[in-house]
Amino acid sequence: MSDAGAPGGTAPGSDESALLAGLRRGEERAFERLVALHGGRLLAAARRLLGSEEEARDALQEAFLQAFRGLAGFREDARLSTWLHRIVVNAALMRLRGRRSHPEEPIEPLLPTFREDGHPTRFFVAWGPGPESAAARAELAARVRAAIRNLPESHRTVLVLRDLEELETSEVAQLLGITPNAVKIRLHRARQALRQLLAPDLRPETT
Repeated sequence: MSDAGAPGGTAPGSDESALLAGLRRGEERAFERLVALHGGRLLAAARRLLGSEEEARDALQEAFLQAFRGLAGFREDARLSTWLHRIVVNAALMRLRGRRSHPEEPIEPLLPTFREDGHPTRFFVAWGPGPESAAARAELAARVRAAIRNLPESHRTVLVLRDLEELETSEVAQLLGITPNAVKIRLHRARQALRQLLAPDLRPETT
């Protein structure tokens, strides 16, 4: 997993060592600093996976508890932010698995359609730079989030883990218990479906 995908910047060198030492001693100030450094972005990661503020906060609380219990096994040559991020992702995935009470909707109705000659029925411009104004960017971001929420869970989860959380394909496969090839297929189809869902926000190509 790249550092860019990990939430928050880890306190460098001796600062992180001091933080870890304080956490292991059970110091309240160390806990408060940990939450201040990483809580916001860890919560955002859980929210992206779960789509629910309440569930995301519950997952984050569970993750912090798991982290404290596992501090003794934390290797100090690793990044604290990366370690915490993986724990939060696992906590969110456990909640997703607990939700599954009925088969999810298929993704096929969301995928592009093609004419008999093999060409797509609709063409769009390639993804490019976003809108220039802050308001337009915020509106587009909200539409993208809404479109992601409309993807079937198995495809949405792969898209979030690969494209938003920036986990490697092999890591996503391990977390979800599927093959790397299955991850690639789900990711490709999720991106196709997302593009279709965002079609009203994309300008058709002129021919």
